[in-house]
Amino acid sequence: MQLQQYIINDIKPLSITDKISDLQLLFNNLTYSHVPIHKDGIYMGCISETDAHCFDGAISISDCNYAVEGFYVRDTTNWLDVLEAFAQNDSNIMPVLRMDNTYIGYYELNDIIHLFNETPFFSEPGGIIIVEKGINDYSFSEISQIVESNDAKLLGAFISKMDGDLVKVTIKIANASLNEVIQTFRRYSYNIVSGHEDDTYLNSLKERSQYLDKYLNM
Repeated sequence: MQLQQYIINDIKPLSITDKISDLQLLFNNLTYSHVPIHKDGIYMGCISETDAHCFDGAISISDCNYAVEGFYVRDTTNWLDVLEAFAQNDSNIMPVLRMDNTYIGYYELNDIIHLFNETPFFSEPGGIIIVEKGINDYSFSEISQIVESNDAKLLGAFISKMDGDLVKVTIKIANASLNEVIQTFRRYSYNIVSGHEDDTYLNSLKERSQYLDKYLNM
């Protein structure tokens, strides 16, 4: 997936010699969490809006260069790594540099999220299953085999949580009844955390349990 077409350059980095008041004014006119900073044309990093409004008494940005955060991505960085960089730096703007470290522009978080939402995992119809198993016992090859053995198509799978020795995997499938896939996962000793389709196995057990309770209470 090519991201270069989403690079925006309508905001030029401020110079380290610019006034703090200029930085604060820029934030007042923007909805971005950070603003890029340069020194003599060389990208230094970004300053957050939170920090910018805490620089009481400072005259120029250079007085507060300790607050500059040096995050960025390359123009060749793939979209998943770009998304990860956004998350790691708690930012909605991500500076983009060429391999020679020259500043090109920036990505906006909403654009990258939009791309993520257009992937088949989100855009294609299907069912979601969240399974849980020991961290040393699961494998994606086994998960794929389980899904495909039920004539289903695997639209995507990712590790959604790791908790001690357990791992949760979120799976999206198409072209199959989730109930049949769920039963197969159970046979392979996966715990079903969630299945967004009627789980007839559990419903059947509940109905039998309710019937037994009524019978014993007669």
